[in-house]
Amino acid sequence: MNFQPIKPAKKARIGIYTIGLRAYWSQFPGLKERIESYGKFLESKMSAYGEIYNYGLVDTEGEARKAGYWFNEKNVDLIFCHSATYSTSSAVLPVHQICKAPAVILNLQPTAKINYQHTTTGEWLAHCGACPVPEISNAFNRAKIPFRVVNGLLGLEKTPEISLADEKTSGRKEAVRAWKEIEEWIRAAAVPRTLRESRFGFLGNTYNGMLDMYSDFTMIQAQTGLHVEIMEMGDLDMLFKDVTKADIDRKLEEVHAMFEISGDSQSDPIARKPTQEQLEWSCKVAAAQEKMVKEFDLDALTYYYHGSPGSHFEQLQSGFIVGHSLLTAKSIPCSGEGDLKTAVAMKIADILGAGGSFSEVMTVDYDAETILLGHDGPFHIAISEGKPILRGMGLYHGKQGTGVSVEAQVQTGPVTILNVTQTGDGNLKLIIGEGEATDGEIMQVGNTQTPVKFRKHPDEFMEQWFLEAPTHHCAMSIGNNARIFQKVGELLGIKYVTL
Repeated sequence: MNFQPIKPAKKARIGIYTIGLRAYWSQFPGLKERIESYGKFLESKMSAYGEIYNYGLVDTEGEARKAGYWFNEKNVDLIFCHSATYSTSSAVLPVHQICKAPAVILNLQPTAKINYQHTTTGEWLAHCGACPVPEISNAFNRAKIPFRVVNGLLGLEKTPEISLADEKTSGRKEAVRAWKEIEEWIRAAAVPRTLRESRFGFLGNTYNGMLDMYSDFTMIQAQTGLHVEIMEMGDLDMLFKDVTKADIDRKLEEVHAMFEISGDSQSDPIARKPTQEQLEWSCKVAAAQEKMVKEFDLDALTYYYHGSPGSHFEQLQSGFIVGHSLLTAKSIPCSGEGDLKTAVAMKIADILGAGGSFSEVMTVDYDAETILLGHDGPFHIAISEGKPILRGMGLYHGKQGTGVSVEAQVQTGPVTILNVTQTGDGNLKLIIGEGEATDGEIMQVGNTQTPVKFRKHPDEFMEQWFLEAPTHHCAMSIGNNARIFQKVGELLGIKYVTL
């Protein structure tokens, strides 16, 4: 079964313009058209990752002002300044003084090596994009405009007829590396775009006493742009009462497509084969959960509700995990225990197509030098090693009620943890760590668990991690994502540290 996103992530709106010196155009016929064609190539290739708005050539201070206002009209999230040949910095700075979107300078040379014996001045000028970058950098710094530079090769598939050098560089490492950076910047820019237009549901409350997870909703919105919709169990119950048998049957079909139904655990007496009654109850709750997400137009959800023993609301929350795993599979990340900051981390990973599963430290295997990460909450099917397992739980440890839980393991290979924490000065911070998910043993206790081998000994890694004052949950993503998470931090204006 294909779990389509309920609300797909937004694409970033990317501005690009090419710079040059107007005095050159009459002196060197064909140069203007040549560098404009390079800009068109960039536009075409970037369009695979975002919505691209190419202003074209900026070659005077007046044109720079026009470009700045044009980019504001297009509401761009990021601007690439394509340094194609020499330009005065006065024809660049106004763009970014008018449009405050983050700036990245592209210093991408068309050829790996000029034709030294036959190169003319006009030919050299088509390859001297690096020349104005120090000048532009100095102007940006003095104007207090943050910027980044991507250096490398343009990566053309064929050499233009006008060129005297070999410009077919798409396979060269300098082009591959540069385009990986460009792709990461564009994908990262989709995160603040999506968060600014997101609604995160906060259902119930935060687990009592977990001081690391308490957050100021206004602070969250101020630093990410997302809206927090405070919700009650009555909101869910209202929709629960309208669930039909057909709704339940559809959810049962999704459950059998997504999960393997377990037998009894050989080791843990509270982990049992789910009963048909438990499965149907979980599916009824799951149907109500999806109705609630659509009714309130949610992009993510964090939740916790313990309820009075034996009450209807306690029974409702006992069915949460299955439905929230189904929602997480449909790009509506759900974080347990009322951990809003980890919902943000999970959403960031999901926007980037890297999963984002709710995790915490469970135990250390000192023989294998791995840290077991996982949790008893929702799991992201996109990063699963095989089908997740559903287990019936005689109790939820540390919580009230019984029900069905997910036991799964993240696929082996590179993984990156992302922790969104709050510092003593009230600001959010990203804590990032790359490692390798292994195929080591896990427990049969109805919890998601993945052994992760980090680049340092577990004790050294944990010492560094815990000194950063993290929230005790994190989002686990697949892939080596440290660099793109760093870019997300920069674009959001949030400090980050990579372990």
